[in-house]
Amino acid sequence: MHVLVLEDHLEVADLVTRSLEKDGHQLAVAGTVADAEALLSATEPAFDAAIVDLGLPDGSGTAWCKALRARGLTLPILVLTAQSSVANRVLVLDAGADDFLGKPFAVAELRARVRALGRRAPLTQPVSLSLGEVRLEVSAKRAYVGDREVPLTAREWDIVQLLGKRRGRVVMRTEIVEQVWRHDAAGAEASLEVLVGRIRKKLGASFVRTVRGEGYVVD
Repeated sequence: MHVLVLEDHLEVADLVTRSLEKDGHQLAVAGTVADAEALLSATEPAFDAAIVDLGLPDGSGTAWCKALRARGLTLPILVLTAQSSVANRVLVLDAGADDFLGKPFAVAELRARVRALGRRAPLTQPVSLSLGEVRLEVSAKRAYVGDREVPLTAREWDIVQLLGKRRGRVVMRTEIVEQVWRHDAAGAEASLEVLVGRIRKKLGASFVRTVRGEGYVVD
C-alpha cells in the first residue's frame, strides 16, 4: 500500500516508516497538516491509507480527519496518539478515523493494524481502470484487451483488480494472499503463481511483472 504518515515527531515517523517498509508498503511522511495536504494533492496514484498523529504544529489530527471526510475522501485512517482515553478514542472515531493505536505501541501491532486497513473495501470504486491495452470495468467485474472481453475466474479478477488499483507499486505476495484468499490461505502462495501465469496468458505476458522476493506489480 501507499501510506501517508502525518507525524511531527521524527523518531516516531522514522520507526513507522522502517517498520512498514518491511511489509512492502511505500511511505510518504508529512510533519504538518499543510505538508500532508500538499502530498494529497500532488501524489498520483492516490494514497491507500493514512496514519495520523493528533497533536500537530499547525492543527489537530482530529480536525484533519473531519475535513477529509467532509471532502468525501474515503482512504482508511489509523490514528496514533498518546491521548488514549476512552473519551478521546470516541472523539477520534466519530471524526472519521477507522482505527486507533495508543503510544507507545508495539511494532507488530502497528503492522497488523495497517494490514487490516488494507483489507477494508473503499467506500467508492472507480468505474473503470485503463492499464495499457487492458481495461477493467470494476462495477461489472469485466476485463477487456482492446475491444475483446477476456473471461476471468473470481480469484483471477480479484488479483487483477488489486494489482490494477495499486498500479506502479509492488504488492507483496503475503498481502495478495490475505486479501484474495482471506481465511482459506493454506497453499495459497503456490496457487497464486499458477493464477498469475493464467492471467498473463489471458491479458498479455507483460501485464504482470514479478519482483523477485517481494511480489507483483502492474506497470
